[in-house]
Amino acid sequence: MGFATHLGPWRLGTVKDTTGSTAGTIENMGVTTVSQSADVVFGTLTGTAFVLPAGSQCTDIKIVTSTVFSAATTAKLSIGAVDFTTTGTVTSVGGISLTANATTPALWLNVGTTDAVVLFTLAGTALTTGAATIIITYSVRNSDGAANPTASQS
Repeated sequence: MGFATHLGPWRLGTVKDTTGSTAGTIENMGVTTVSQSADVVFGTLTGTAFVLPAGSQCTDIKIVTSTVFSAATTAKLSIGAVDFTTTGTVTSVGGISLTANATTPALWLNVGTTDAVVLFTLAGTALTTGAATIIITYSVRNSDGAANPTASQS
Protein backbone atom coordinates (compact mmCIF):
# COMPACT_ATOMS: atom_id res chain seq x y z
CA MET A 1 0.00 0.00 0.00
CA GLY A 2 1.29 3.45 -0.85
CA PHE A 3 0.90 6.82 0.77
CA ALA A 4 -1.61 9.43 -0.35
CA THR A 5 -1.52 13.09 0.56
CA HIS A 6 -4.71 15.10 0.90
CA LEU A 7 -5.00 18.73 1.79
CA GLY A 8 -7.83 19.19 4.28
CA PRO A 9 -9.88 19.52 6.18
CA TRP A 10 -11.90 16.57 5.01
CA ARG A 11 -15.52 16.57 6.08
CA LEU A 12 -17.49 13.35 6.22
CA GLY A 13 -21.17 12.65 6.81
CA THR A 14 -24.35 11.88 4.93
CA VAL A 15 -26.21 15.22 4.94
CA LYS A 16 -24.28 18.22 3.61
CA ASP A 17 -26.96 20.91 3.93
CA THR A 18 -29.83 21.29 6.37
CA THR A 19 -33.16 21.12 4.53
CA GLY A 20 -35.50 20.36 7.42
CA SER A 21 -35.70 19.87 11.18
CA THR A 22 -35.53 16.09 11.62
CA ALA A 23 -32.68 13.60 11.56
CA GLY A 24 -31.73 12.88 7.98
CA THR A 25 -32.50 16.45 6.93
CA ILE A 26 -30.09 18.26 9.29
CA GLU A 27 -26.43 18.72 8.27
CA ASN A 28 -24.31 16.05 10.02
CA MET A 29 -20.85 16.56 8.57
CA GLY A 30 -17.79 16.22 10.82
CA VAL A 31 -14.08 16.71 10.23
CA THR A 32 -11.66 13.81 10.03
CA THR A 33 -9.37 12.87 12.89
CA VAL A 34 -5.71 12.04 12.27
CA SER A 35 -2.57 11.57 14.34
CA GLN A 36 1.14 12.18 14.24
CA SER A 37 3.83 10.51 16.29
CA ALA A 38 7.48 11.03 17.13
CA ASP A 39 9.96 8.71 18.81
CA VAL A 40 12.14 10.09 21.62
CA VAL A 41 15.05 8.51 23.47
CA PHE A 42 16.98 9.27 26.65
CA GLY A 43 19.81 11.01 24.76
CA THR A 44 17.53 13.64 23.20
CA LEU A 45 15.70 15.43 26.00
CA THR A 46 14.38 18.39 24.03
CA GLY A 47 13.44 18.86 20.42
CA THR A 48 10.80 19.20 17.77
CA ALA A 49 8.22 16.42 17.76
CA PHE A 50 6.30 17.51 14.64
CA VAL A 51 4.14 20.29 13.20
CA LEU A 52 0.34 20.45 13.47
CA PRO A 53 -1.62 22.15 10.70
CA ALA A 54 -3.04 25.60 11.45
CA GLY A 55 -6.46 25.49 13.14
CA SER A 56 -6.08 21.90 14.37
CA GLN A 57 -8.02 20.80 17.44
CA CYS A 58 -6.21 18.31 19.71
CA THR A 59 -8.34 15.45 20.98
CA ASP A 60 -5.77 13.19 22.66
CA ILE A 61 -2.10 13.28 23.61
CA LYS A 62 -0.24 10.22 24.85
CA ILE A 63 3.32 9.25 25.61
CA VAL A 64 3.85 5.51 25.22
CA THR A 65 7.06 4.22 26.80
CA SER A 66 8.58 1.15 25.15
CA THR A 67 11.85 1.07 27.13
CA VAL A 68 11.74 2.23 30.73
CA PHE A 69 13.77 5.35 31.48
CA SER A 70 16.59 4.80 33.99
CA ALA A 71 15.04 7.42 36.31
CA ALA A 72 11.58 8.93 36.68
CA THR A 73 11.20 11.23 33.69
CA THR A 74 8.85 14.17 33.31
CA ALA A 75 7.44 15.03 29.93
CA LYS A 76 5.68 18.10 28.60
CA LEU A 77 4.79 19.49 25.20
CA SER A 78 4.69 23.08 24.07
CA ILE A 79 3.76 25.06 21.02
CA GLY A 80 6.60 27.50 20.62
CA ALA A 81 7.37 28.76 24.12
CA VAL A 82 3.86 28.04 25.49
CA ASP A 83 3.32 24.80 27.44
CA PHE A 84 0.01 23.37 26.28
CA THR A 85 0.03 20.12 28.26
CA THR A 86 0.29 19.24 31.88
CA THR A 87 3.56 17.64 32.90
CA GLY A 88 3.39 13.85 33.00
CA THR A 89 5.78 11.57 34.85
CA VAL A 90 6.99 8.41 33.15
CA THR A 91 8.01 5.70 35.62
CA SER A 92 7.40 2.46 33.72
CA VAL A 93 6.69 0.91 30.34
CA GLY A 94 3.19 1.78 29.13
CA GLY A 95 1.21 4.87 28.30
CA ILE A 96 0.34 8.12 30.03
CA SER A 97 -2.10 10.75 28.85
CA LEU A 98 -1.28 14.43 28.93
CA THR A 99 -4.13 16.87 29.44
CA ALA A 100 -4.67 20.53 28.66
CA ASN A 101 -2.64 22.91 30.77
CA ALA A 102 -5.11 24.85 32.96
CA THR A 103 -3.94 28.19 31.57
CA THR A 104 -3.92 27.30 27.87
CA PRO A 105 -6.90 25.10 26.93
CA ALA A 106 -7.47 27.36 23.92
CA LEU A 107 -4.40 25.79 22.25
CA TRP A 108 -6.14 22.41 22.38
CA LEU A 109 -9.23 23.88 20.73
CA ASN A 110 -7.26 25.71 18.04
CA VAL A 111 -3.46 25.53 17.74
CA GLY A 112 -3.48 28.90 15.99
CA THR A 113 -3.83 30.49 12.57
CA THR A 114 -0.41 29.26 11.41
CA ASP A 115 1.12 25.80 11.56
CA ALA A 116 2.16 24.94 15.12
CA VAL A 117 5.57 23.46 15.91
CA VAL A 118 5.18 20.99 18.80
CA LEU A 119 8.26 20.85 21.03
CA PHE A 120 8.93 18.24 23.69
CA THR A 121 10.91 18.37 26.92
CA LEU A 122 11.89 15.28 28.90
CA ALA A 123 13.60 15.73 32.25
CA GLY A 124 15.22 13.01 34.31
CA THR A 125 18.34 12.62 36.45
CA ALA A 126 21.35 11.18 34.57
CA LEU A 127 19.28 9.14 32.11
CA THR A 128 21.11 6.19 30.55
CA THR A 129 18.16 4.27 29.06
CA GLY A 130 14.65 4.99 27.88
CA ALA A 131 12.54 5.29 24.75
CA ALA A 132 9.03 6.52 24.13
CA THR A 133 6.67 7.69 21.40
CA ILE A 134 4.68 10.92 21.55
CA ILE A 135 1.28 10.60 19.84
CA ILE A 136 -1.09 13.51 19.19
CA THR A 137 -4.53 12.86 17.74
CA TYR A 138 -6.26 15.91 16.29
CA SER A 139 -9.01 17.09 14.00
CA VAL A 140 -7.88 18.91 10.90
CA ARG A 141 -9.78 22.17 10.62
CA ASN A 142 -9.56 25.41 8.67
CA SER A 143 -6.71 27.75 9.66
CA ASP A 144 -9.18 29.81 11.71
CA GLY A 145 -10.28 26.68 13.57
CA ALA A 146 -13.65 26.44 11.81
CA ALA A 147 -14.94 22.96 11.03
CA ASN A 148 -17.45 24.18 8.44
CA PRO A 149 -16.79 25.92 5.13
CA THR A 150 -18.05 29.41 4.47
CA ALA A 151 -21.06 29.74 2.17
CA SER A 152 -18.73 30.48 -0.76
CA GLN A 153 -16.84 27.19 -0.16
CA SER A 154 -19.88 24.90 0.06
